[in-house]
Amino acid sequence: MKRIFAASLLATGLALGTTASAATTLLNVSYDVMRDFYKEYNPAFQKYWQQTAGEAITLQMSHGGSSKQARAVIDGLPADVITMNMATDINALADNGSLIPQDWATRLPDHSAPFTSATVFIVRKGNPKGLKDWPDLVKDGVQVVVPNPKTSGNGRYTYLSAWGYVLKNGGDENKAKAFVGELFKHAPVLDTGGRAATTTFMQNQIGDVLVTFENEAEMIAREFGRGGFEVVYPSVSAEAEPPVTVVDKVVDKKGTRKQAEAYLKYLWSDEGQRIAAKNYLRPRNPQILAEFADRFPKVDFLPVEKTFGDWREIQKTHFNDGGLFDQLYTPQ
Repeated sequence: MKRIFAASLLATGLALGTTASAATTLLNVSYDVMRDFYKEYNPAFQKYWQQTAGEAITLQMSHGGSSKQARAVIDGLPADVITMNMATDINALADNGSLIPQDWATRLPDHSAPFTSATVFIVRKGNPKGLKDWPDLVKDGVQVVVPNPKTSGNGRYTYLSAWGYVLKNGGDENKAKAFVGELFKHAPVLDTGGRAATTTFMQNQIGDVLVTFENEAEMIAREFGRGGFEVVYPSVSAEAEPPVTVVDKVVDKKGTRKQAEAYLKYLWSDEGQRIAAKNYLRPRNPQILAEFADRFPKVDFLPVEKTFGDWREIQKTHFNDGGLFDQLYTPQ
């Protein structure tokens, strides 16, 4: 297997959190739309770790499309922790090279997912196409910007949300297949990750709607201003549960297990949960979620595994080479 460690560091944009030369260094390989969260979380953890363990710690970040990131770790990118937006991309580390155990999700609370998120529509100011729910996205003349489900968890959640909408409204699998196929026919381009899709929509002004996570809407507002778009919550959203894990083979080789485990456990701390809420990620702590209730509209969440089955089956059926997505989507 070709090793792409050096290329991955360049391609995914390695960023240093601090520069203490003697400090333990952790590399967090994450997905596109978590840049702003970890910019805030990492200094908070560094301060906590210095105070509780008396140790300085250097935190490095690598961001990109979630499946591409998982592939980079499998191919040799030495991640101490991997923080993805769905279990599929972490399962890949167990299934390819046994970098982590098969039961990795049982090691932290909430199936190792410290927060949740919803899928939303970002539309142009005034919502000129009147896009309110999933069926509106397949109207004539509507262009949908969404990342590729083959490389992006963001894209997979869009696919599953649209599929689930049909099932929830009385349709069968064949109707769901037809609807999702039609939806992706309305995509003028499929970027590899969520942040690239945002650039396509906001900077390049392509498309009528960007389908993404609700926390990305806040990141767009911070970067581009709040006047150029509106956020629409569709009637159904697959519940995004972004999971995290240490990469056992890496931390045991580097001797960083203690620090890496603490780094992830701190995501469930009150401070970690509040930082999540401030970045429009839904905290698991119900008290903290209630504190920030004004920014989290109630959503009719679709539980993914209850609706579609085990994540490995979902991946195999829908997103692996030759799966349903490949059958449904023909590049424009």
